[in-house]
Order: sequence, then C-alpha cells, then structure tokens
Amino acid sequence: MFHGMEYVYEVYKEQSFSKAARNLYISQPALSSSVKRVEERVGMPLFDRSTTPVKLTECGEQYIQAAEQIFSAQRSFSDYLADTRKLEAGQLTIGGIGMFASYILPPLISEYKSKYPKISVSMMEESQPQLEKLLIKGTLDLVVNYQEFAQDAFETCPYREEHLLLAVPQQFPVNSSLLAWRLSLDNVLSGDYLAERYPAVPLEAFENEPFILLRPNSDINQRAIQMCQSCGFTPRVILTLEQQLTAYNMVSTGMGIAFVSDTLAKNILPHPNIAYYKLNRELSRRIIYFYYKKNRYISRAMEEFLEIARQKEE
Repeated sequence: MFHGMEYVYEVYKEQSFSKAARNLYISQPALSSSVKRVEERVGMPLFDRSTTPVKLTECGEQYIQAAEQIFSAQRSFSDYLADTRKLEAGQLTIGGIGMFASYILPPLISEYKSKYPKISVSMMEESQPQLEKLLIKGTLDLVVNYQEFAQDAFETCPYREEHLLLAVPQQFPVNSSLLAWRLSLDNVLSGDYLAERYPAVPLEAFENEPFILLRPNSDINQRAIQMCQSCGFTPRVILTLEQQLTAYNMVSTGMGIAFVSDTLAKNILPHPNIAYYKLNRELSRRIIYFYYKKNRYISRAMEEFLEIARQKEE
C-alpha cells in the first residue's frame, strides 16, 4: 500500500494536485489516477478534495506519518551504504587462537583502526574447534589460524609462513657438541636462519633428552612426533601442556626441550637460558591463513583488513 507514496507525499506538501503534478513532471490526470490507486489499496480516502487547498483526511495523516518514517529509513540506509563504501561505518569481528590473538592480530588491528577509525573492530580468542564453529555460525568474519579447517566450508587467504624451532635449555650438555648448528638470537629475529647456509640440527642428538610437548591433538605435537620419528626415535615426554608460551617458560627453567614457533620467539623477551636450533624445513614450515566462510558476502571492511595483512608481509 506504500507503492506510489511519493505521489501522495508530493500532493500533501503542495496541498494541490496541479502543483504536485508539475513538480513530478507528469500530467494532473496521471497523478490523480496514481493517488486514487493508493487510496484503493488502503481502502479509505487520503485527501479531502472538497476543500481548497486539499487537506488530508484522518487516515491520510496517519499515512503521511508512516510514509515519513519510511522515507527516513530509506535515507538512513542510503547514508549507511555511502558511509560503508567509504569505510565511514561498519564492523569487523576477528578470531584467533591464543598465540595469534596475542602476537599477530594486535599490530594488524592497530594499523587498521588507524586507517579506518570509524570501523568497529572486535577480537575473540578461542580454541581452534570453537573458532571453526563461530566462523560457520557467522559470529566471526575472519579467523587467523594455521590448522586447516574444513575446506568445503571455508575460503582462505594466505598470510605468511612460520617455522618451528627447537628450544633447548642452555645447561644441557648436548649443546656443547652442537655449536655448528646453534642459532644466535639475531639469526632468529631476522629470519636469516632460513637461508640454506644454516643447516637443520641432527635431531637424533636429542634422543635421550627430556621433551615438553603440547597436547597430543595439536599441530605442533603431531609435527614434533613426526620429526623425531623420522630421525629414528620417539621423544621422551616428561610434560604435556596447552600453550607454547608455557612450554617456552618451562624450557627457560631447564626442565626440558620444546618445539616453538618463530612467531613466539620473535615476539617475546629473549631468555638467556634458551638455545635455538633450526629444524627440517618441510616438517617445520606452516602457512598461516585468514579464513572466512565460503559463499558469504565479503564486506569492504573485510577486504581492506585482508589487504592490510597482505601489505604487511610484502
């Protein structure tokens, strides 16, 4: 019944069918017919045509109030679309596991907010299974993660590589026989250690040493076991933990050896009691991705965040 309300509203503003017709660039009979069709759909007259100028009926007054609310909503939505296209409005929700929520997302979000301060950004730190559920549900727009989600449900945008390192307590005697493989902190921080001139440590040298691993279903645990077994031994695990940072701190106390990412090593204060070694490149290399739900609408806010992430790693 609000189809054609612009004709009714113009007559209301001008209090005249003839003036309204001129403003709308249509003939007066055509305008009268259009208004009559609206009144037929409503079921009651909207104008009292017996007066000069024409006046609204009681029903007409209610119709105009409703029409003004519709016009206001249309203007607000048009303004929103214009602002969104210019990133003057919008929102973005990003999720990540603890490591990435702590070290990867903060600088990216900071740069994004600096460039687009009017976009509302929120971040959620959850376990990998929970992140996957929230992404499918639509609660999250993007998730940064290294483990592969169900490929039939998600699209991916590669962010960057990260590599696992072996972190060994300085006081372990085995270090003295491995000086040729030991990495300096500068090697790790700069990423120079990835060059071919830096060999991977012979992991079998640590066969009799105590290991601190992450939970059995974690990606790092599975890679660690695979690397050790490829060198002919199964690691002697003395402690199983949830978080890399906790494992790193345990290494610093001299308790055992851990597999940690260079993401962690580059973002925390270095500990003088930890020696680093390069690992087999193929088994230690992981790709960090941004995931989003397949077939979903990709907002400008999402596009610009992913573009900032890509530029950050170029």
